[in-house]
Amino acid sequence: MTRSEKRQAQGIQHGKRVLCTGRLYCDLVMGGLSMPPVAGQEVYADSLVLAAGGGAYITAAYLAALGRHVSLAAIIPAEPFAGPIMAELSASGIDLAPCVYAAAGEDPQITVALVTGDDRAFVTRRSGPALPGGLAALIAEGGYDHLHIGELASLVESPEIVAAAKAIGMSISVDCAWDAKVLARNDLVALMAGVDIFMPNQMEAEALMRQAPLADYAAIVVVKNGKAGAEVFAKGGQLARPAVPVAVVDTIGAGDAFNAGFLDRWLDDGPLTECLDAGAQTASVALARQGGARGLGRIAHFRATAE
Repeated sequence: MTRSEKRQAQGIQHGKRVLCTGRLYCDLVMGGLSMPPVAGQEVYADSLVLAAGGGAYITAAYLAALGRHVSLAAIIPAEPFAGPIMAELSASGIDLAPCVYAAAGEDPQITVALVTGDDRAFVTRRSGPALPGGLAALIAEGGYDHLHIGELASLVESPEIVAAAKAIGMSISVDCAWDAKVLARNDLVALMAGVDIFMPNQMEAEALMRQAPLADYAAIVVVKNGKAGAEVFAKGGQLARPAVPVAVVDTIGAGDAFNAGFLDRWLDDGPLTECLDAGAQTASVALARQGGARGLGRIAHFRATAE
């Protein structure tokens, strides 16, 4: 057992401190659909899970499960979902001090996830601001080494947080998350200036390349290709690694779990091949369970070298 694994077994957090931010959703995950919904027809789900969702939270939960110190800056969805969502967050091991509650009377922020086979589709209702007020000031106070932004739309809404993070020497990663209006913007390269790692999936990457080459978006671009694995575009070339074979239970959150594994290794200066492999391992954990990061607990470190 490596020193890192011993520390994790003892519940000791390690390494650089991460701040994750982005929209926090109440996910209603309907699984086991025989076919996608068709207008005028009805399909039936085999299962229903209510869970906290959003890339910022799920990545944070997997980082915490790996033993890394991680905080979440997000807005807790409005009632009637604040109670169950907060209960899940409180059990995650994430520092929730930067979180705030949605304003009274605000619509709850909900995503309905429809799982068919090993694929899924989403219907989302966004409500209110993406991020807590004063986040740039919180970042400027220090205390964190890395900023992870859970969706590109949140960066578009609050671009000042990148400048605040870079001003104190933090590294920055951004997930994409599908948003057709955001992906069609022609100013994304400028908005991404200062970002170290950008992490779209294959479909998002294809949309982004209509505006600019992938290498223009960040120094390291990680493209998640689902069961085909993932690849990195970085200075010096391109690397690809396979996915970890697993019996798929639920694809919700697999990309965000991948982010956590990749970042956990990258923050410890791991080579990109090991970062990709660690991401594939955490993604496989997500694929083998249902409902994002609910009840995740501790998971093994995926490291090739001892600390």
